[in-house]
Amino acid sequence: MERKVTVTGSFHAHEQATLTVKSPGRLQRVAVDVGSVVKKSDLLAQIDRGDYELRVKQAEAALAQARARVGLPLQGDDDQIDLEKTGTVLQAKALFEEATKNRKRIRELTRDKISSQSELDTVEAAYTVASSNYQTALEEARERLALVAQRRAEFNLAQKQLTDASVHSPFDGIIQQRNASIGEFLQTGTPLMVIANLNPLRLRLEVPERDALEVLSGQPMRIAVGASSNIYSAEIARVSPMLSESNRMLTVEADVPAKPELRPGLFAEATIIVSKNDPALAVPESAIRSFVGLEKVFVVQQGKALEKSIRTGRRSDGFVEILSGVNAGDVVILNPGKIRSGQAVIEEADAKTR
Repeated sequence: MERKVTVTGSFHAHEQATLTVKSPGRLQRVAVDVGSVVKKSDLLAQIDRGDYELRVKQAEAALAQARARVGLPLQGDDDQIDLEKTGTVLQAKALFEEATKNRKRIRELTRDKISSQSELDTVEAAYTVASSNYQTALEEARERLALVAQRRAEFNLAQKQLTDASVHSPFDGIIQQRNASIGEFLQTGTPLMVIANLNPLRLRLEVPERDALEVLSGQPMRIAVGASSNIYSAEIARVSPMLSESNRMLTVEADVPAKPELRPGLFAEATIIVSKNDPALAVPESAIRSFVGLEKVFVVQQGKALEKSIRTGRRSDGFVEILSGVNAGDVVILNPGKIRSGQAVIEEADAKTR
């Protein structure tokens, strides 16, 4: 027989998200309403873009100005440049190289007693100034290049704020709730709407501690909902790695294909099949007599019917599991009818030989 664990739980949306405002502003357009079916990346709402478009233009102009100061074209995405090739650095470098040559020449002339010490002091001072100016030009070029990077970041931020003024669907789903109306001024983080993905539905179940070790991912289950006679099939998709400390329950989840009659919030009872072919001691249903809640069978011992109280378990294909009361190999009377305990009986095989 099947060995089953019966548990309860409820349906939930497979994915659910509360969409909020990232770029503050006045709500200009809402493209959907409660119940609207949307696809991933669909436009759901639009914040007024006017201010953000101006910020993009402002940031773009500041970036172009910064690029021009380092010798880059006004437009372009590549902000890298060789600092040695910028105008101020080239000029300072040329003066530094000239001062270096003059210094070398005057040193040689002074060593040969051709130039005076005063001339040497003059070129040494000129060399020091040229070297300092060259380093200063490099530092200024680095600062200008850093300013380009800053202006690039400001431009990208302005573009992102403009993009965030449009709210798009993060996944396929249906609009569950709408929280804002056209004309409202919305701050960052203000909830706009709630979107849910209802296909498949997420069935979340709680398994008691005594059955937790038998429940595994991939096991099939049968699901009943309310008073409906429909039975839905699914299998365990996710198993929590630990039991809840508050109620000692193990949470498991199954993905159930969407049906018109299934909705998040519905209560469900699920029968998890932990084993499809579990050995069981069983008798046909016709062998069991029930009276005021007590179940009995009649077994044959020494040619007489003997009444036995039993405790039953699972039922499957016309058979009932016997948990206690009779043993394997006992001869059980089918359809006992009005037979009484102690009444003499003849087994069918014995009757045919007489």
